[in-house]
Amino acid sequence: QVQLVESGGGLVQAGGSLRLSCAASRIIFSINVMGWYRQAPGKQRELVADITGGGSTNYADSVKGRFTISRDNAKNTVSLQMNSLKPEDTAVYYCRVITGFADYWGQGTQVTVSS
Repeated sequence: QVQLVESGGGLVQAGGSLRLSCAASRIIFSINVMGWYRQAPGKQRELVADITGGGSTNYADSVKGRFTISRDNAKNTVSLQMNSLKPEDTAVYYCRVITGFADYWGQGTQVTVSS
């Protein structure tokens, strides 16, 4: 069973930066998309950003220009650089990996942005 482990969350002041990383417990084959989602209290989980194996990226409008997603195909890792953080970015952030056969989720890491 593959496990995804997120790291890098924490508490930061508005305007600050954090970098989230996600690593798989073992090599995953046939990865289609790797991405980050978030869920704030009382809200539905939403896509933040995702990236294909070819490097095509997709961002939520609310984070465009502030967040950057990247992946290392050899290491099966995906990262999210978050700059100019806002209080509304506060949420639990989840890593997701979609293959041709499976859909994996991490346990989540808390990001809290204080005003």
